[in-house]
Amino acid sequence: MFIISDEAKTDIRAIPQHIAMNILTAIHRLAESNSGDVKTLKGNAGEKRLRVGDHRVLTVIRKRKNLSICPRSRMPGFKSSLG
Repeated sequence: MFIISDEAKTDIRAIPQHIAMNILTAIHRLAESNSGDVKTLKGNAGEKRLRVGDHRVLTVIRKRKNLSICPRSRMPGFKSSLG
């Protein structure tokens, strides 16, 4: 199970559809099988970065295996198609 914040939903809607679908597919794959280009972030317990092409998704994995997707504004150096 994963939870996408309202801010992240807004970000996803603002990028081209094919990129958004790649990101959503990668999120689903991470939630289902814990696979993908994932890096643990230093200093932030439970926060990981999922790389999807030129984009980064900030994730927070909870003890119950919930995956929270946070908005790009929380990710330093996030590359965005939002302009």
